[in-house]
Amino acid sequence: MKILHIDSNHPVLMEDLALLGCENHEDYTSSKTEIEAKIANYDGIVIRSRFKIDKTFIDAATRLKFIARVGAGLESIDCNYAESKGIVLIAAPEGNMNAVGEHALGMILSLFNNLKRADSQIRQGQWLREANRGLELEGKTVGLIGYGNMGKAFAKKLKGFDCEVICYDIKENVGDENCQQVSLKELQEKTDVLSIHTPHNEQSFKMIDANFINNFKKPFYIINTARGTAIVTNDLVDALKSGKILGACLDVLEYEKLSFENLFENNKLPKAFEYLINAENVLLSPHIAGWTVESKIKLAKTITKKIAQHFFN
Repeated sequence: MKILHIDSNHPVLMEDLALLGCENHEDYTSSKTEIEAKIANYDGIVIRSRFKIDKTFIDAATRLKFIARVGAGLESIDCNYAESKGIVLIAAPEGNMNAVGEHALGMILSLFNNLKRADSQIRQGQWLREANRGLELEGKTVGLIGYGNMGKAFAKKLKGFDCEVICYDIKENVGDENCQQVSLKELQEKTDVLSIHTPHNEQSFKMIDANFINNFKKPFYIINTARGTAIVTNDLVDALKSGKILGACLDVLEYEKLSFENLFENNKLPKAFEYLINAENVLLSPHIAGWTVESKIKLAKTITKKIAQHFFN
């Protein structure tokens, strides 16, 4: 089986595929058109998010048996069309779920305890204790939207903090010992901290808008380690200004490019983003929630395991 790798990953990925008898080829620089010109020679392709795998690409891939994305989501692939051609789609959400759970927890603890601001103040010679009095997770209600791999990992991390963890999901009966599944109405009535764990799809796209935010009974904090397109940034900023949202932890942003490798197409910053980068109650990171030393290995191992299960058992 000939496999083309168009994004770099942990070396163990190709090492394990070679042990299965696969022939690995690498091309990290050619354009989408150049890749399309030779993709007919390959049985499989391994990607992250360099470009979209659309109908044109799939039509050119006449012998392709699988598309494997070393990551959690498949939104860069025309999944319906690929599956109609008999192509197996492989993702690895299990590989970075622990990393995402830890990152989400780290972000909210940092925000609750004013660590970014306090660190900056001390470096400027300011020793302000009362001004940096923090909050505790104990006794709070943490509401999760989406209870798949990532939501479950975060709920597991929260178990020792003596907070109530609830979730809303379009699937039924996904709750477990770490999290009670509730209706959206109940989640909006009880939540103190909202965490987004949805994939990118039509239902989650711009889901967190002004109407959604205003349906929450109490002012709340928000964490987003999922996809930036889930939140309408202008509406988030309005809610931060009004106090409806008390603070935000954002690992992902609406302005990201498809590849997740760059933030903007140009240097002009939207006004909403200018507000976010200057707000003391906003914590930002560059789409790295699932980006750990350990997860890089786990993602690679998960992909090779699934390829082996599909084609070598």
